[in-house]
Amino acid sequence: MFASAKGGGAEIGPTRRGKGVKIMGIVDRHGLPLAVSTHAANHHEVTLVQLSFDFYMIEAKPENLIGDKAYDSDKLDAELKQEGIEMIAPHRRNRSERTRTQDGRRLRRYPRRWLVERFFAWLQWQRRLPVRWELYPRNFHGSVQLACIGNLLKQL
Repeated sequence: MFASAKGGGAEIGPTRRGKGVKIMGIVDRHGLPLAVSTHAANHHEVTLVQLSFDFYMIEAKPENLIGDKAYDSDKLDAELKQEGIEMIAPHRRNRSERTRTQDGRRLRRYPRRWLVERFFAWLQWQRRLPVRWELYPRNFHGSVQLACIGNLLKQL
């Protein structure tokens, strides 16, 4: 998710849409957040996936990780496979290697990605999160985590 940064401060990256922050999230099969992190918006998502696991809330790593076409990277697939995680992402059209790394059986889980999109749509409804008004990145990250904790408590 992209949050524009009106408040300024550190860890804000310039993009084509202006200056902003990316919110990276990992959710379980029910749409509940397991990890949430914030980073400058001028980094690509593939480089931020490993950093999102630093904020993972439970000890057991997931077996499957579903992402969109931006996560189609051989380097990311190899890094996650070393940790025992299978990356499920459809291939980009301009993929450099034409060999397929995803088989059809694993890719059938991709339609479950709506749970992730629902989580980010819910984050957009929180008043402080779509626009970063906080000057310090710790405060913004704390407000994102507080919103996720509220979501977890509401589901219990």
